[in-house]
Amino acid sequence: MSLETELLYTRKYKDGACNLLKPEAFPLYTATAFTANTLSEIKQAYAQGYTYIRTNNPDRDVLASQITALEAPGLEDKDTLVFSSGMASISTTIGSLLKAGDHVICNSRIYGETFDVFGKMFSRFGIESTLVNMDDIENVKAAIKPNTKMIYAEVCANPTMNLIDIPEFAKLAHENGALLMMDNTFTTAISIKPLTLGADIVISSMTKFMNGHSDAILGCMTASKEIIETVRPMRMLFGTPADPFPCWMMIRGLETLHLRVRKQMYNAAKLAEFFENDPHVIKVNHPSLDSFPQRAIAKKLWSDDEAISGMMSIILNTEDEAKIDKFMAKLQYVHYATTLGGLRTTLNHPCTSSHSHMPDADRRKMGITPGMFRVSVGIEDTQDLINDFKQAFAELD
Repeated sequence: MSLETELLYTRKYKDGACNLLKPEAFPLYTATAFTANTLSEIKQAYAQGYTYIRTNNPDRDVLASQITALEAPGLEDKDTLVFSSGMASISTTIGSLLKAGDHVICNSRIYGETFDVFGKMFSRFGIESTLVNMDDIENVKAAIKPNTKMIYAEVCANPTMNLIDIPEFAKLAHENGALLMMDNTFTTAISIKPLTLGADIVISSMTKFMNGHSDAILGCMTASKEIIETVRPMRMLFGTPADPFPCWMMIRGLETLHLRVRKQMYNAAKLAEFFENDPHVIKVNHPSLDSFPQRAIAKKLWSDDEAISGMMSIILNTEDEAKIDKFMAKLQYVHYATTLGGLRTTLNHPCTSSHSHMPDADRRKMGITPGMFRVSVGIEDTQDLINDFKQAFAELD
């Protein structure tokens, strides 16, 4: 055998390695394909093994099993698909389940790019959508049509934190032959499990709290196996399966999910209390507060005010950009970032980011003003965070 050939085919492991398949950390499988030696072996691989990376991958499968365990404990008919991003999970799922002539009711208080998915993308393919203020379920009832196939909402709306009564919305959807699809990004399954409350589909941008380290982009969707098997082949055709490397990183991130997110939710509840009592903040959007407009729904969905969400939004007492810049520059720990859910506390300004494409009048109707900041709370010491905001607020005087 020549050296060139030997280098290609010599892959010898340690002699007698009885625990090769028992690594302490799950391995990274970057291979784009798995080999076979006979037609019968190939057929077996297609039926229950691994073939091509876009079709299946060990890291993606292990991660999917972890998400199913998180989102659907005790629900035997559920499964999960992992996608290349949160937006991929939304667009692939909707594109697989709906067709021309179908109608979706979507919460008008929603992430800007999800808004565009319905208004700019799927409208081109004959899928109709109606944006509705879901603070009142009667608005949704009035919007239902004979061709309504889906109701879509976020557990906590981005960035205003508005809620929906998940069990009541699930009942309404099912009475009208529709699916209830929920985005659990802001809360995660550590906080709430929409499938156990009647939702049919739950998606998340895993890039955020699930990853937690701001270094990997993925999305996921958990639903009944029937829905999963409808979406799975379309995911392959859309080209949106997740890459192995971020899946491998996410497996690591999930192992500390409960530790990180519980601390973030606790910090957020304490920070919300501080904000509500500071004169530099005229409004705090967090479901743990008695001042939250949908406090009754919050109490129905959560029994612990310190375990709701690590997200919130606040509206400062000024819209003066020069003062706001000084406030931001004065912060020592908290900083601006165009993502959320990481270990460190970050700010985001919806008017210049996620909702920048919307007219100011429309944003204000949603409660989004130039003085609003979305706050993603990290795992820092609680008092350090409070002190940081307190000293920076002096720049608003």
